[in-house]
Amino acid sequence: MQGTFGTYALGAILGSLLFSVAQAQMKVSSFDGNVTDAELKSFNDFVITLKPGTNNKGNEWAQGHSGEQTKAMGLVYQIAGQQDTLDQMLRFCDAVLSERNDLAKAPVGQYKIWTGGIDPVWPNDVTKQPITTGGEQGDPVGHLASCSYLILKTNSLYNQKVTIGDPHNYGATYLERAKTYLKQADTSMSNHILKRLLDVSNGTKMYFAKDSPYMGGKAVPWNQQMMFNYAFMNLCNAHRILNDNPELLGKYKSIITASIDWFFHGGGSQTKKSSKGDSIYDWGYTMPKTTGEDSNHGSLDVAGFSRTYMDGNYGITADQMKPFANMFVDVMTLGNKKYAGTVDGESKDGHASSTNYIRSGYLFLAEFRPDAYESMMSADLTVDKASQSADEFSRFLWVKHQRAIAK
Repeated sequence: MQGTFGTYALGAILGSLLFSVAQAQMKVSSFDGNVTDAELKSFNDFVITLKPGTNNKGNEWAQGHSGEQTKAMGLVYQIAGQQDTLDQMLRFCDAVLSERNDLAKAPVGQYKIWTGGIDPVWPNDVTKQPITTGGEQGDPVGHLASCSYLILKTNSLYNQKVTIGDPHNYGATYLERAKTYLKQADTSMSNHILKRLLDVSNGTKMYFAKDSPYMGGKAVPWNQQMMFNYAFMNLCNAHRILNDNPELLGKYKSIITASIDWFFHGGGSQTKKSSKGDSIYDWGYTMPKTTGEDSNHGSLDVAGFSRTYMDGNYGITADQMKPFANMFVDVMTLGNKKYAGTVDGESKDGHASSTNYIRSGYLFLAEFRPDAYESMMSADLTVDKASQSADEFSRFLWVKHQRAIAK
C-alpha cells in the first residue's frame, strides 16, 4: 500500500508542477499605456518556473536561455522594482557563480584552460583542447555585477535576509550577497579577462590577446564587445555606489568608452541614407569589416548598445540610437512578416538567413520609431496570448514603459 500511495503521491506532485508551469504564461494586456500589474505578475509567475542551466555548454549563460532570462529579470526589475523579480535573478546568479570553473567541482569545473590554469571562467566546450574562452565570458560576469548593482541601488533591502535563502554561503542578507557577487565578478575580470584574454593596449580598444587560441590578436567582434561592456558597465555602477575603488571603476569605464567611440566615431560603422531618406547605420561583424553584419549578431549588438544608452553614463543619445531603428524599419523589414538576414538588407545562409520573426534585440529600437512600435511588437506578440520568451517579453515591457513615462 505504501509503494502504491508513494507512486500516486509522486504522480500528483509532478502533475501539479506540470500544471503550474503550463499555467505560467507571460501575457500582453495591451500595447499602449502603463505596464500593468497583470503583465508583471505574468512575468514573475513565469520566471519562477524556470530552471537555471547547470553549466555554460553552448553559451548557456551568454546568449543561451539562462543568460537571456537573467537579463530579462534585471530589465523587468528596473521597470517596477518588485522584489519577487529580483529574488529570481538572485536564484540564477547563485547558480552561475556556483558553476564557475574554479569554484565548481568536476565535471562542471576544475578544467585547465588555454592559459594553463584553472581560471575563474565559464567554459562553453570542454570536449576540445585547448579549452578556449572568448566574449561569452563577459555575460556571466555581467549577470553577477548587474544583480549586485540592482541590490545596491535598493538600500531598503540591505539588511534584509535574502528570501530564497543562502544555499551556497554567498551572504545571508541582500547587501552581503551583492558584495559577494561584486567581489567574484571583479575576480573573473582581474584574474582572467583583463589578465589574459583581452589586450586593451591599443587606445584601450578591445582586442583578443595575441596568444589566445580564439581570434588571437584580432579585434573583438561587436556582439562580444557588448558582452564585455555589459560586465564593465554594471561593475562601474556597483563600485560607484560603494565608492570603494575609483581606480578600478575608471579602468572599466575607459574600456567601455573606447568601445563606444570606436563604433560611432572611430570607423566601426558607416552612416548612410535609406531609400526613404532616413539616416541608417551599416556595420560588420568585427573590425576592419564595416558592412553587412548578420541579423543574429546584429540583434546582440543592438541589445548591447541599447543597454549602454539606457545606462546613461556613456554619452549615447536618442539621436544616435535612431539610425539603428531606421535601419531595422527601412532596410531589414521586408514586408509580409519577413526580415532580412543582414543589416544592409541582404539574406544569405546561417546567421545571415532571413527570418519570419523579429529577433528580440531589435525590439528595443521601437522606442526610437514610434510609427513602427505597434507593428514591431505585434509581429510576435498578441494581446492576451501566451509568450514563452522572457527576453522578448521583457523588452516589450521596457519599451512600453518608456513610452508611458514619456507622455
